[in-house]
Amino acid sequence: MHFSHARSRSKPRPLPIESLSMKHPLAMLGLWLAIASSAFSAQGQNTPLKEDAQRRWTHAPSKVDPMRGVFFAATQAGQRIVAVGDHGLVVLSEDGKTFKQAQKVPTRSPLTSVHFHDAKQGWIAGHDGTILGTRDGGEHWDILRQERGKDEVLLSIWFADAQHGFAVGQFGLALETQDGGKTWERRTLSTQTHAAEKHLIHLFPGRQGMLFIAAESGTIFRSADSGKTWQAIQTANKGSFWTGKALSDGSLLAAGMRGHVYRSQDQGLSWTAAVSGTQQSLTAIHERQDASVLITGTGGVLLQRAGVHQDFKLQTRGDNASLTGVVSHASGDVFVSTAGILRND
Repeated sequence: MHFSHARSRSKPRPLPIESLSMKHPLAMLGLWLAIASSAFSAQGQNTPLKEDAQRRWTHAPSKVDPMRGVFFAATQAGQRIVAVGDHGLVVLSEDGKTFKQAQKVPTRSPLTSVHFHDAKQGWIAGHDGTILGTRDGGEHWDILRQERGKDEVLLSIWFADAQHGFAVGQFGLALETQDGGKTWERRTLSTQTHAAEKHLIHLFPGRQGMLFIAAESGTIFRSADSGKTWQAIQTANKGSFWTGKALSDGSLLAAGMRGHVYRSQDQGLSWTAAVSGTQQSLTAIHERQDASVLITGTGGVLLQRAGVHQDFKLQTRGDNASLTGVVSHASGDVFVSTAGILRND
């Protein structure tokens, strides 16, 4: 098996997170890229993985040239793949191999997160407080919210249904909508100043109305009532969590800076460290239908776990292109990265 680039058819404020340096924006992926995206110079080379991966990765061309594009996130709208990135980049694919640009994207702001409720209705969040909406599977997008000049960076968006959704971002920014994104209200997750101002990096759902937010300084925000009230859970992790996922076995995973992976088996009340085998920062967690788990990371890192009780296996991309997300398509896994879109053939 090897990875290939899919074929083509056709000023933010820096975040004071731990010891990250703005001189090396690749170290800030996601939150990361959302803050320093314009500094990226991605390269699309057909470069093999190191020997520990035993695979080849190649680039998937696109109308907007994902080989040179910087992508921050991807999801599925039915069987369609929707990927978003820097400078208002939105591309679509029906087969996971060929990509085209969305017909209408009314912003050039970096886009950091994408979520679809079904095959047609979806939302994107990004810089400048931008929230976009679509009702045709991602072909055409409209601006639902934008706050230019206010240095608002939204990092994650998620909807429980077609009407009720949340968007979160830097410095404790939390928004909620009850009308499909037409209007948004600010929410306070904590009355404690040190918790209320933490960067909220990735919001993800659990079971039975549970919601979680992977946040700065090893904090996981937890809601047991569909987002009405929140509890800040402090883990032993001193670095920021960049991603989280509720798995089919009922457990939760959170991952982030310096290769830290934490697991919870009690719906987020307590968290224990897991061995990742890397010190690269981890950007996204994905569970396949067979319950195997992939975690993408900076420096070309990909972790894979075949089963619940198995350890993660480390792979490393040879050119160190940072992976920012993955979706599983009928045609195989499709990865988004700072070097474009990659897939396995």
